[in-house]
Amino acid sequence: MALDGIVLSNLVYELSEKLTDGRINKIYQPEPDAIVLTIKNNRTNYRLLISASASLPLMYLTDRQQANPMTAPNFCMLLRKHISGGRILGITQPGLERIACFEIEHLNELGDLCRKKLIVELMGKYSNIIFCDEDLTILGAVKLISANVSSVREVLPGRTYFIPDTQHKLDPFKMTKEDFTGNVLSQPQKVMKAIYGSITGFSPIAAEELCFRAGVDSSESTAALTQAEKDKLYDTFAALISDIRGHNYSPNIIYKGDEPVEYASFPLTCYGDGRSVPFDSISELLQKYYAEKNAVTRMRQRSYDLRHITGNALDRCRRKYGLQKKQLKDTEKRDKYRIWGEMINTYGYEVEPGASKLDCVNFYTNEPISVPLDPQLTPHENSVKYFNRYTKLKRTNEAVTVQLAETQDEIELLESIAAAIGLAESEEDLSQIREELAEYGYIKKHSGHKGKGRTAKSKPLHYLSSDGFDIYVGKNNFQNEEVTFKIADGGDWWFHAKGVTGSHVIVKTGGRELPDSTYEDAARLAAYYSSSRGADKVEVDYIQRKEVRKSPGKKAGFVIYHTNYSMVIEPDITGLRQV
Repeated sequence: MALDGIVLSNLVYELSEKLTDGRINKIYQPEPDAIVLTIKNNRTNYRLLISASASLPLMYLTDRQQANPMTAPNFCMLLRKHISGGRILGITQPGLERIACFEIEHLNELGDLCRKKLIVELMGKYSNIIFCDEDLTILGAVKLISANVSSVREVLPGRTYFIPDTQHKLDPFKMTKEDFTGNVLSQPQKVMKAIYGSITGFSPIAAEELCFRAGVDSSESTAALTQAEKDKLYDTFAALISDIRGHNYSPNIIYKGDEPVEYASFPLTCYGDGRSVPFDSISELLQKYYAEKNAVTRMRQRSYDLRHITGNALDRCRRKYGLQKKQLKDTEKRDKYRIWGEMINTYGYEVEPGASKLDCVNFYTNEPISVPLDPQLTPHENSVKYFNRYTKLKRTNEAVTVQLAETQDEIELLESIAAAIGLAESEEDLSQIREELAEYGYIKKHSGHKGKGRTAKSKPLHYLSSDGFDIYVGKNNFQNEEVTFKIADGGDWWFHAKGVTGSHVIVKTGGRELPDSTYEDAARLAAYYSSSRGADKVEVDYIQRKEVRKSPGKKAGFVIYHTNYSMVIEPDITGLRQV
């Protein structure tokens, strides 16, 4: 989601607590539309990133260094000239607008105290960082906008800064119940859209959460709301605004699996199937959310070719499997032709020339049977025709049975590779998957000098159980083979999600008895690193490693086992420590 007015109010409150009375030590401009302020306050150095990127406007405290250009851009030099060494008097937000205003006190060239305002507008493609005098005369901006670009407002030195009221939204801090029901809920549209389209600072997710808490269908038309539903909506809205006024924020990220899907400064109860992770700092939340979101996006981009190749191969194999099953079913009638041939050989002397059928008793079942005949053929020729059909269908059945098993094995292999692509966390993981696809002929092997351009080998995941036992998790078929048959000893314990593709999980016992909590930790990992990760509960098989065997004739990572134990567990690895 984009940073909305509620999240920004949380951020402004946090920055006010940490940066007010702080001194600006350094100013950088690492990107054309982003600046970094280093601020010292209460013996602590803070690094504030402010980005006016059209695609991702952001502002938060960060501990990460960023590369800076050798020559400072003009806007950076302007800020250094005026507010380097300046003291932050306060940080404010007008209403719930996506605007933060830093009031800064500094000394001018004559040594006199002056005040400036650094205004941060985080409004999507209209985002900007604007530097103003105390009377709101614009001195400069990271994006200068002339009248040729915008007819609403010029952002040029000498112009007066103002907040354009183009959407005519209502200030939530000044709204009454009559405003809410009479202006917001009178809009002829869906309830959710009426809320975020009419109230300043509310994003679609905030409107969705408001409807969910009030027990109202967000996609319902405002015209269909009862008075009781309108009253409930307003009471829920008033309670949320009261929390914002009192700075009662609850920053949290909603995860689905490993992927962050949403964040807010209040509890998101509308994501019933998501996992909520709370944060003490909204800056920490923003930094983590966008770092993880970018990591997921980058991995999807880098793995696109592998997913495309694997997906196409899977589709092809599944179509082939369907055709082979149909072909196999067609061979089920082969014995009928054999029996017909035998009946003709046995009772053929009774057949009159030109007869179209033979009525006789099936000596296998002692039941009457009628055998179709070709009147143009002799009984012997009819029997030869049926025996030839039987032989052909028998050969087809034998060949297709083998092909069907091979296709099934290929589907299992490709499904395991597809699952491994989803588990990949680094370029090394993807490289190992490419190696596997190349080994099985799905992509060409890269030729070249030995060792040149080779990436580091990806290693299995290593966790510690709550009782201190080492647990290893394979992320692909090669690693599954490694953890099961190289890392594990016979007395170690082996775990795998039942009946689905997933990781081999090994617990190193060191000759000790495993406590129940370690069994559960390993089972949770096996459930989590499987294609059933999104399920509420997953059945997991576990057995001693010495009972696990390689599947004869199968590819790496495929095993067989018998007399295993099973448990049903949630695929939740919260609290497990990765080494």
